[in-house]
Amino acid sequence: MAKKKHKTPANVIAQNKRASFDYTLLETFEAGVSLSGWEVKSLRAGKADLADSYVFMQNGEAFLLNAHITPLNSASTHFVTEPTRTRKLLLNKKELAKILAATTAKGQTCVCTSLYWKDHLVKAKIALAVGKKAHDKRDTQKEKDWNRTKQRIIRDNVKQ
Repeated sequence: MAKKKHKTPANVIAQNKRASFDYTLLETFEAGVSLSGWEVKSLRAGKADLADSYVFMQNGEAFLLNAHITPLNSASTHFVTEPTRTRKLLLNKKELAKILAATTAKGQTCVCTSLYWKDHLVKAKIALAVGKKAHDKRDTQKEKDWNRTKQRIIRDNVKQ
């Protein structure tokens, strides 16, 4: 029997799976992303990486840092492409205030967990997060392994 591949939904451009491993995700927000034309073309081709990306607040606005969008072709000379430039996130005032309060007072951080299409717009899913300790990561891995084993046992017993 062939292994089933986990498919991401068609509208997901890139995911940051490392974020859920390194952090405990508390509250999520949907934010618009301010992009250039070449970035949108690259995202349509699926050339994005969120591995080390995070969100920081400056002057009451949210910005996405270290999100790497690879240009389609470097031969084009009529514009300058900067793959890891700072991109502005579009949120309403209440969400910005909530993120700012959590990141300054409570010692939380804000990370980008995924980029996806919503109609013709690019949206970022960002989350308030608290860093995990090494023992928390081990506990999470043990729990995932146990759930996988439990599902396997249930599946094998139901077939008989």
